[in-house]
Amino acid sequence: MLLPPKVAHGVADGSVTLAFRRWRRPGVKVGSQFRTVAGVVRVTSVDVVDEEAVDQADAEAAGFADPDALRRRLRPVEPPAEGQPDQRVFRVGLAWAGEDPRLALRDDDDLDAAAVADLDRRLERLDRASSHGAWTMLTLALVRDHPHRRAPDLAAAVGRERDPFKIDVRKLKNLGLTQSFEVGYAISPRGRAYLAATTRPLPEPPVVPDPPAGR
Repeated sequence: MLLPPKVAHGVADGSVTLAFRRWRRPGVKVGSQFRTVAGVVRVTSVDVVDEEAVDQADAEAAGFADPDALRRRLRPVEPPAEGQPDQRVFRVGLAWAGEDPRLALRDDDDLDAAAVADLDRRLERLDRASSHGAWTMLTLALVRDHPHRRAPDLAAAVGRERDPFKIDVRKLKNLGLTQSFEVGYAISPRGRAYLAATTRPLPEPPVVPDPPAGR
C-alpha cells in the first residue's frame, strides 16, 4: 500500500490514522506492515464503508479538509470492465510502527568477517537468480561513482530499463548497502565498508554522461 509522503508523515506524527481506498478486494490485511518515507506503518483495521456515510471526522483523520474532498479523490478513474465487479470503498486504519529498520542497518559499518561473508552470499544469490546476469557489484560500483544521479541515467548507462533497475537497487537498499534520495542514490556507510572488505571482483562501471543543462 503506497502512501504519499505527506500522509506517511501524518501517520508518524499521529495526525493521520485512516486511509480510504477503492478496491475490488482488500489490498491489505489487519496486522500487515509496510515501509514508507516516514517509517514503518501498521494496518490496524480494514472495513468496507459507504462513501456517502464518510463524515468530517473520517475525512480529517485521513488528511482531507472535508468529506467532499475525500470523495473526489475516491472517484473511479474508469468504469469496471465488462464482467468485473464494482470496486468498493475500504476504510483502512493506520498506525506508526517505528523507524525503517534499514536506516539503522545502512549506518552500521562495523562489519566483521562473518558479516562480509554473509553479504557476499546474499549478493551472489541475487546474481544467480537474475535473468540478466550478474549485476550486484556493477550496480554498487555505478552508484558509488555516480551519487545522486537520476535512475534513468544510471539504467541507460548499463543498458537497462529504468523500473527493473530501480527494483534491483531497492534490493541493495534492503541489505543496507545503498540509500535513496529525492534524486538518485548513494552508497551507505555499510556499503562503503563492504566494498572495502569484500574480495568479490568490482567491475569498472561505465561513465554516465552529464545531464543536459537545465534538467
